[in-house]
Amino acid sequence: MISPEIPYQLSDPINAQILAISEDRIVGFHTDPLDVIARLSRVDYDVVRERIVAMMQAGTIRRVRQTLMATNLAHGALIAWEIPPAPSELLNEAFDFLWRDDPFSGHIVIRSTDGATAGSKYRLWTTLKVPQGYSLEKHCSFLAQRIGAVSFRIMPAKRLFVLGVGHVRRRGLEPGSKSPMLADALEPEIVTLNDLDWRVLMAIKRELDSQEIAESSPQNSIWAQRAAEAQVPLDSFNQIAQSLSDRGVIGRFSTFLEHVKPLKDGERVTRFNALFHWAVPEGREIEAGREVGRFHIMTHAYWREGGPEFAGVNVMGVAHGTDKALLLAHKAAIDAHLAKVGIPIGYTNVFWGGRSEIKPSEVAPLAYAQWCTTMAGVSGIPA
Repeated sequence: MISPEIPYQLSDPINAQILAISEDRIVGFHTDPLDVIARLSRVDYDVVRERIVAMMQAGTIRRVRQTLMATNLAHGALIAWEIPPAPSELLNEAFDFLWRDDPFSGHIVIRSTDGATAGSKYRLWTTLKVPQGYSLEKHCSFLAQRIGAVSFRIMPAKRLFVLGVGHVRRRGLEPGSKSPMLADALEPEIVTLNDLDWRVLMAIKRELDSQEIAESSPQNSIWAQRAAEAQVPLDSFNQIAQSLSDRGVIGRFSTFLEHVKPLKDGERVTRFNALFHWAVPEGREIEAGREVGRFHIMTHAYWREGGPEFAGVNVMGVAHGTDKALLLAHKAAIDAHLAKVGIPIGYTNVFWGGRSEIKPSEVAPLAYAQWCTTMAGVSGIPA
């Protein structure tokens, strides 16, 4: 165990300095990600290591892992589920099943609107990844039967404009704060991997525990244990991992904060999770998404088609904050900017997050086959 005297709080200036980099600034694969964090944060390597371990053990950091660009590995979508309002416990039971028993559902959130608006009957929202060779539609149909959903809307991302977290560095942002540059528009493209690629990828993607972090050093690679697990020499492991990164399969090395529940010291990273919706003219989705993606408050932004259920919404994004009025001020600034650059908004809405849980979506075809076996005998299983 790390010394209890080592600060674990977000309010500690050194921790904030580290997290401003480690949350979402380490892009791609690195043979020593802690060294990259140390250099960019200008904090000594050993201090970075001990502070991350202290924050992990205190629950300030809920996981440390090499993320994947899952949209390039598996068919993915945002799913809105309509769960009957009665009996009242059905919504939470559906949530529990997706959290506990569906490894392919990632972000699971119960959302609400400030009034009866388009799509407000869709209370349960999830991200879903279904590995290559399997069907999103069949998987959703099975889940709908299992959780009692009346209907569901599958909304794959046609373009990605923002994909990150960075809660610490987004604190204190003024409404309207934005980059001078337009956001990139990334198109998901499925990459085919061989068995060795998958073996290395599966070893990389599993979250690191505090002992692995504590024992790492420039002389003792953080990936050495994972290379042994994959039965690949470390040099070869690093080369394959770099190849995966070059092919757009590797995302960021990230320290994920506990941003849903109160921390050990009672502080909250965020209190409000807002899913913003905009309907812009057909043909201007990429232009609008790149403008929305400029705003520093946005942690995610996509071109997704909401369809008639959501009044033709086609640009969506997520922002987090501790003050609801301030988040709405951020959205108002984005709305005003879109109007200023000549992009009309035909409809807009905000879905607020309530109960939520987050886990990495499983993307391995073998894991899907195994899951189907565990679900054998359940009517409608998407074999």
